[in-house]
Amino acid sequence: MFPRSRWHHASRVRATLQGSSIRTSLNTGRTYPFIRSRYASLESKGQTGHIEIGSNEGILFFDNVFPLKIQKLLGIPFTSADKPPKFLNYFISPVITGTDPAKVIEKSSSKANLPITATETLLRLKEGGAFVKFTHDGSQPTSEVEKILKQYLEEKPVKPWWSPWRRMDVNIVKGRPWVEDLFRLPTPRIKVEFIPSEPGAESVELSQEQLYSFFRPYGKLNDIVVQPPDSKILPKFAYLDFSTMSKAITAKNCMHGYLVSEAEGGGKKGTVLRLKYEQKIKAHWIRDWLVNHPRIVIPILAAIIAGVTVAIFDPIRTFFVKAHITRSLHIQENRFYKWIVGYATDIIQWHKKRDDDGMEAVWDDRKDNIEQIQTWLMETADTFIIVQGPRGSGKRELVVDQALKDKKYKLVIDCKPIQEARGDSATINAAALGVGYRPVFSWMNSISGMIDMAAQGATGVKTGFSETLDSQLAKIWNTTGTALRQIALDQRHKDDKDANLGDDEWLEAHPERRPVVVIDNFLHKSQEGGVVYDKIADWAARLTTANIAHVVFLTNDVSYSKSLSKALPDRVFHQIPLSDCSPQVAKKFVIRHLDADVADDPEHKDGSPKEVPSETRTDLAELDTCLNLLGGRLTDLEFLARRIKTGETPQKAVHEIIDQSASEILKMYIFGIDEAESRQWSPEQAWLLIKQLAEKESLRYNEILLDDTYKTNGERTLRALEQAELITIVSSPSGRPSLIKPGKPVYHPAFKRLTEDRVLRSRLDLAILTELVKGENGTIEKCEGELLKLSEIEGKPAGIGGRIRYLLEKLAKSQEKIEAYEREQAGLKKVLGKEH
Repeated sequence: MFPRSRWHHASRVRATLQGSSIRTSLNTGRTYPFIRSRYASLESKGQTGHIEIGSNEGILFFDNVFPLKIQKLLGIPFTSADKPPKFLNYFISPVITGTDPAKVIEKSSSKANLPITATETLLRLKEGGAFVKFTHDGSQPTSEVEKILKQYLEEKPVKPWWSPWRRMDVNIVKGRPWVEDLFRLPTPRIKVEFIPSEPGAESVELSQEQLYSFFRPYGKLNDIVVQPPDSKILPKFAYLDFSTMSKAITAKNCMHGYLVSEAEGGGKKGTVLRLKYEQKIKAHWIRDWLVNHPRIVIPILAAIIAGVTVAIFDPIRTFFVKAHITRSLHIQENRFYKWIVGYATDIIQWHKKRDDDGMEAVWDDRKDNIEQIQTWLMETADTFIIVQGPRGSGKRELVVDQALKDKKYKLVIDCKPIQEARGDSATINAAALGVGYRPVFSWMNSISGMIDMAAQGATGVKTGFSETLDSQLAKIWNTTGTALRQIALDQRHKDDKDANLGDDEWLEAHPERRPVVVIDNFLHKSQEGGVVYDKIADWAARLTTANIAHVVFLTNDVSYSKSLSKALPDRVFHQIPLSDCSPQVAKKFVIRHLDADVADDPEHKDGSPKEVPSETRTDLAELDTCLNLLGGRLTDLEFLARRIKTGETPQKAVHEIIDQSASEILKMYIFGIDEAESRQWSPEQAWLLIKQLAEKESLRYNEILLDDTYKTNGERTLRALEQAELITIVSSPSGRPSLIKPGKPVYHPAFKRLTEDRVLRSRLDLAILTELVKGENGTIEKCEGELLKLSEIEGKPAGIGGRIRYLLEKLAKSQEKIEAYEREQAGLKKVLGKEH
């Protein structure tokens, strides 16, 4: 029987549950109408929430009556204001699922002759169980009732559909349960507070052994955490960690309000146990763990970011690169746009002015080169195609506009904006823009670099957030390579004769289907650093050897083989050298350029035929003489034709071009260079070449290196002047530098024009002589210093006589040179003093 002192209540409050919707009879066998009304029986709104019992009454708690996680799944608190949906009645109703406590008590009573009668049930949906209030005749203790019911559930286990491995269990309620309607979800941890049984009395803090004896019968305990001895928190408490949440729920509902008597160690007045669920995990444990473990978190975070970038952004970037190559997003390539433009052209006639007027003559002259490139594109040879020629020789027009005119898929990458970009972010943007690579977050490179430095300073480990320029460029080129491969393979069809071939075999068997990559301005300003060019060359080698695309290099640099041989060391390149046009082709180019605008001129009112400049102008006879001075550089020829169109005579136009070139030479190589700008030549070195090339059309390479002006770093200076396009270095058949020529044909008469200026020539020659005198004076000082040291040797050994004679002869030669230089300087100074 239940000792009434444990409940310490004044009177029963059965009216708390009777006379309202919370009462449900268990012995009538009536089905539950729906969950909403049954759950409302648990709220006890407006009451104390305690279940009171009288004599010969007890309370049982059944677990696993409802799914324990149902409230978390729905994400709403089950209160009277927020009722669960009605349809749940068909899935978790105890009558339907077989977890009805009334049926369990009814069957166990009839089988074991158990003298109890269930009077009320209180469902606890959020805890997955139910309280059952019963009456008995007092012939058996409540512990025996609990034992009989447990034995019945072991013999006839009740396993609902949501928990096929865990059966329903029942326990007698020893405490005074509190049926609250607060939104407190169960947890495996229970906080046990030790409360005095009466106001003013003292409670006793139970030991771990006592707590273990009270709560171990309800399930396995993982840990018992008692309050620290020096803690000032009241009331005293302890934590009980159960192995499962269901065991914690049973213990909480059965032992809440239990009065620990003096005999059980509860003190003189006894101690009441007040139980509640406690969250074991700290509120900010994730944040604290992340902050406290940077060596683990930062590399993992970097890997996650890299993974997300690869999974999300790489396919998007590949799509945009493919669209850039196939021009699928360009409205000009849309067939409806073409139809509209064609239809409008038929209605409104206009002539589109072409920028390549007169180029037909050039293409006729270079027809063999065009056909040669087209033939190479049909071959399977995995090597580079290189078109080398001076700037303005029409390399890009030859390849892109003529050889690849009918090629559907081609990608043109201009190295000039990439190399001239300042800073890593600008370089990455320029490279991405050249291939259509987007989105590109170049600004993140500097931010990630700062994050990496800060993290490395804090953890001592390099996180890998920041990426170098090399790795960023490698990503861009690799993504472009993937897009090119997909474009090539998209041309395969299932009904092809060789459809059974693998992708690599198919690409090798169909060189005509590969896209073409044209790399323009390769080695432009290569003296400033070759990181970009090395990456491009390596990437182009991978495209070529993997049969993904044909690669054509357009370059002004004659030493391109040194850079490209590193990428393809075992290949022989296909090379086409472009030179200036011959005088006959140059004349045809100018004439056709002049006649190209005749078709755009309006018709004469009197019906007379239009005037063709090449037939009506009498001054075109001067072209032969003028083209001998101007040469066959396409850019200069086009400039000449435009000046003639404005009404100038060919002779006057050529002289204007020569004067303009002479001014450019002075500005770029002699006077106009900022001293702060790094340059590898002096004005005296440039002037020496200008003066000598004005007298001869070519100079011997080694002859210039023997001159005293080029005594220091002569070869590097000549290469720098070649890169700056003042001169052109011609190699012999064996590959060694042989001759030095002007950078452009028009530079030869421009050099002559500069040397005809006596004041300019005297000033620059005087500067050269000054440098030579300075050099000879330095030689004399060295000789004198060494002679002084030799004179201090005691005994004057005979062995040093030869050295003394050598130094004296060298000193005398230097002195003779100085005297000759000074005589020349005197004459030059007279010119500078008289003329202006």
